[in-house]
Amino acid sequence: MQIIAANFKMNKTRKETIEYLNELKKIDLDGVKVAIFPPFTALVEDYLVGAQNGYPDIKGAYTGEIGLEQLNEFNIKKILIGHSERRHILNESQEFIAKKFDFYKKYNFEIFYCVGEPLEVRKKGIEAVMDYIKNQFMGIDLNYDKLIIAYEPVWAIGTGISATTKEIKETHENIRKFTSRPILYGGSVKLNNIKDILAIPNVDGVLVGSASLDVEVFKKMIEIAK
Repeated sequence: MQIIAANFKMNKTRKETIEYLNELKKIDLDGVKVAIFPPFTALVEDYLVGAQNGYPDIKGAYTGEIGLEQLNEFNIKKILIGHSERRHILNESQEFIAKKFDFYKKYNFEIFYCVGEPLEVRKKGIEAVMDYIKNQFMGIDLNYDKLIIAYEPVWAIGTGISATTKEIKETHENIRKFTSRPILYGGSVKLNNIKDILAIPNVDGVLVGSASLDVEVFKKMIEIAK
């Protein structure tokens, strides 16, 4: 079963998210696993919805953060951890990311764990890429039964440039050596390339950014995945 996930990032209001979910459910979602990650202010209690981030604590004095108590209120049991924008823009260390992973694993969350290399690493070849990704696996239980890995090359996120079929195949093949859990591809996934991406060996789905903001486009992506 293919996994098709949408990361809204800092887009959409609560009202827009509810309208989006209602529109999405007009199509048959059987035969595909769908996950939607809206901003915190747009969290709603819905089996499709997950959180883009979470602090590794139940509650506390962490201004601007959100913890387990708030996520529980919406019955949220899915979370994104390790996204490159958290790593590179907000400077989250691997140690802190692993701490988050352990915390939400303890509470039985389905964890969408993101890894990926910057362009200067990719230019050095697949060995350098895998050395970089191996460091992003430090402290992470790659056999956790609710783990979903998302490979997202940093240079392909929001740039309109997707990795080539060869690059995706080679990288997913190497990640597969570390885990039997599903591996998604993310990074400028669009309507015109999703079919080819999903056909690549060891690609178990996609994590879609900007293209997912249009519900009609995302619905078409789901139909292709099915």
